[in-house]
Amino acid sequence: MIDRSYIHVTAGKGGRGAIAFRREKFVPRGGPSGGDGGNGGSVIVRADEGLNTLNSLRFKRIFKADSGQLGGGSNKSGRDGADIFIEVPPGTQIFEMLNDEDGSQFLGDLTDHGQELVVASGGIGGRGNARFVTSVKREPLLAEDGEEGEARKLRLDLKLIADIGIVGLPNAGKSSLITALSNARPKIADYPFTTLEPNLGVVEHRLKTLVAVDVPGLIEGAHEGLGLGHEFLRHLERTRLLVHVIDGSEGEPGKRFSLINSELSQYGTDLSGKPQIIVVNKVDVPEVELLEDEIATELRDTPGVAGEILFISAVALSGLDTLKDRMFGELDRLPAVKITYDEEEERSDGVRVLRPLDKKPEMVPAIRVQNGFVITHPRAVRLANGSDLDNWKTQIQMRERLKTFGVNDALLKLGIASGDTVSLGEWDFEWE
Repeated sequence: MIDRSYIHVTAGKGGRGAIAFRREKFVPRGGPSGGDGGNGGSVIVRADEGLNTLNSLRFKRIFKADSGQLGGGSNKSGRDGADIFIEVPPGTQIFEMLNDEDGSQFLGDLTDHGQELVVASGGIGGRGNARFVTSVKREPLLAEDGEEGEARKLRLDLKLIADIGIVGLPNAGKSSLITALSNARPKIADYPFTTLEPNLGVVEHRLKTLVAVDVPGLIEGAHEGLGLGHEFLRHLERTRLLVHVIDGSEGEPGKRFSLINSELSQYGTDLSGKPQIIVVNKVDVPEVELLEDEIATELRDTPGVAGEILFISAVALSGLDTLKDRMFGELDRLPAVKITYDEEEERSDGVRVLRPLDKKPEMVPAIRVQNGFVITHPRAVRLANGSDLDNWKTQIQMRERLKTFGVNDALLKLGIASGDTVSLGEWDFEWE
């Protein structure tokens, strides 16, 4: 089972705006007619209830959306780039991998079928020269280049969405229990670590249903990476109730209960704080049936044990109706897990679209370097990249734009002097 994946996503770049003029025979003073570039496509992660693993991302790890098309003459806008969708199972959390000490930043959590998260927004298309006409500037020669699309490295973590988690030591009978309770058909054998990955099953009882997940058996030190269960403990985080299965034929039930609870509490999300139903399995074994009272007494004296202790046999299907009644009854009393988001919107079709709140860095118009100055104002750079600055008329219009952007004031604060070299995109000029 693939429940963690790393992918690279890159949104499409916006198309460049066009520089064009109308020159039809019967259109006097036609004027500028350069259209805007199209917007770049976005990369969107979407939850699909038909999936239950991240196996589809095992071999494809790079996703890139289409770029917007160039603007055209006659005020024709370029075509927008197509969005691309990455399908994942409900319960997938998305993190952006960072280079600093924090390691990763949480972006969103997809829990409902059809829910979407925009993980990389497409760049905005550049404006054509028709957008720069003013009452005094009748012949603009400037056009913008499109914005670059966002690029991110992401980590996707799948946390299965289940109502109940089944936990216990290896060979306690968890897989046999989920088989007896539900439609799940995991591999079952008479040796530890038969279960190598979580198994989901739907339990039906008295016209009600719930989802249960059986995770591989835990051993002492699981929270530190020993055994198999530590890899899958995250799948218990969304459950509301735990069924704690104890092998009645192994002896020391209190010690076995405390060992599992210790591993749950040390995992880091206080799984031991979840309500538990204590189930002693293998009551079909004669020794367990004879020692039922002693086992119950020892468990009741164990710290953390609360409520009625149930004795069942997953193999003989004994006591399962009582267990189901208890499971559904406990869930009816427990609140549903609520997940909130920094920002979300609901489309007309009812699908929730999540958009992470980006903390945009403070815009710096210009910086000083060893050989002069570099203009870093984003709109100024886009104008420079979208215009023909070899034309002296364009240069004059560009210098006027730099004043309106506040670039001139920023350069003066940095101590620029006449004759200093200034770089703007691929254009270098002397400050006057």
